[in-house]
Amino acid sequence: MAGIVRSVSLLPPGARREPGGVKVVFLIYPGFQSLDLTGPLEVFSLAGGYEVETVALGGGVVRAHSGLGFAPDRAAEECAGPIDTLVVVGGEGAREAVADAALLEWVRAAAERTRRLSSVCSGAFVLAAAGLLEGRGATTHWRACGLLGEYFPGVTVHADRIFVVDGRVWTSAGVTSGIDMALAMVERDRGPETALRVARELVVFVQRPGGQAQFSAQLSASRPRHPALAELQGWIPEHLDADLSVTALAERAAMSPRHFARLFAREVGATPGAYVESVRVETARRLLESTGLPVDVIARTCGFGTPETMHRSFRRRISVTPGAYRSRFGTH
Repeated sequence: MAGIVRSVSLLPPGARREPGGVKVVFLIYPGFQSLDLTGPLEVFSLAGGYEVETVALGGGVVRAHSGLGFAPDRAAEECAGPIDTLVVVGGEGAREAVADAALLEWVRAAAERTRRLSSVCSGAFVLAAAGLLEGRGATTHWRACGLLGEYFPGVTVHADRIFVVDGRVWTSAGVTSGIDMALAMVERDRGPETALRVARELVVFVQRPGGQAQFSAQLSASRPRHPALAELQGWIPEHLDADLSVTALAERAAMSPRHFARLFAREVGATPGAYVESVRVETARRLLESTGLPVDVIARTCGFGTPETMHRSFRRRISVTPGAYRSRFGTH
């Protein structure tokens, strides 16, 4: 059996508690994902200025899905006063948590005295079951995005985001994206210098933009059954500066443009134009990260033609400009 970890032992002595700091409360429950807790918790604790605590309904040792036991700071029922940020973690245990009337009632009541609500991974289901995501945009782990939209049709699910901010409600995708979300919160609260310091301490990117996709274009797209389309999926990334219009691609696939466009959308899950743009953006991202090539050269290499066209595609796809992306992730 896995051991028991007292939450205060997760951090260096003195790094955890700052009396008078704004309160960040992590709600855990049986079967939660331990990384959903420890990743974001480390971010807030290292940032300084936050009083971080973990709570669980009824208190006592709570077992994570891995079997590791966590001793929360207090029972959720004993958590009083204003809360700056409430973080509901995710994990396999969310399946039972959404049916726990007492837990949902506590979340609803706590939300009334909380400035900023948030969830990591499947913790979004808990917020949704408590009625706190109704009419809002949100995200969760890629595997569960469809279920979130199916069970809670009042939620606009963004399956292609690592975290989503809608008013005072923040939701993040799977596991490590909780760190990205926490860093974004710290940057908003304490400024970019503090977020950068924490990111360096944790040896992670200072912050992946919230609009960044959870997966690459190739992984996100369906693998087509038609051999001509499967061949095109391998050919397109190697010929991004070629004519990749529907007419040109249809000719290569030996189909009429209309038939090609319908078949491509059905089997790949995106229109030819959208798919080509996504591959171009992904390739441009890699070049911005790993080379010192000028933006105009990258734009031509990836088939955008001009930096202005690449700029528009980046804003549309990942919500940042090429320059901002390079400043965050460039290694040259």
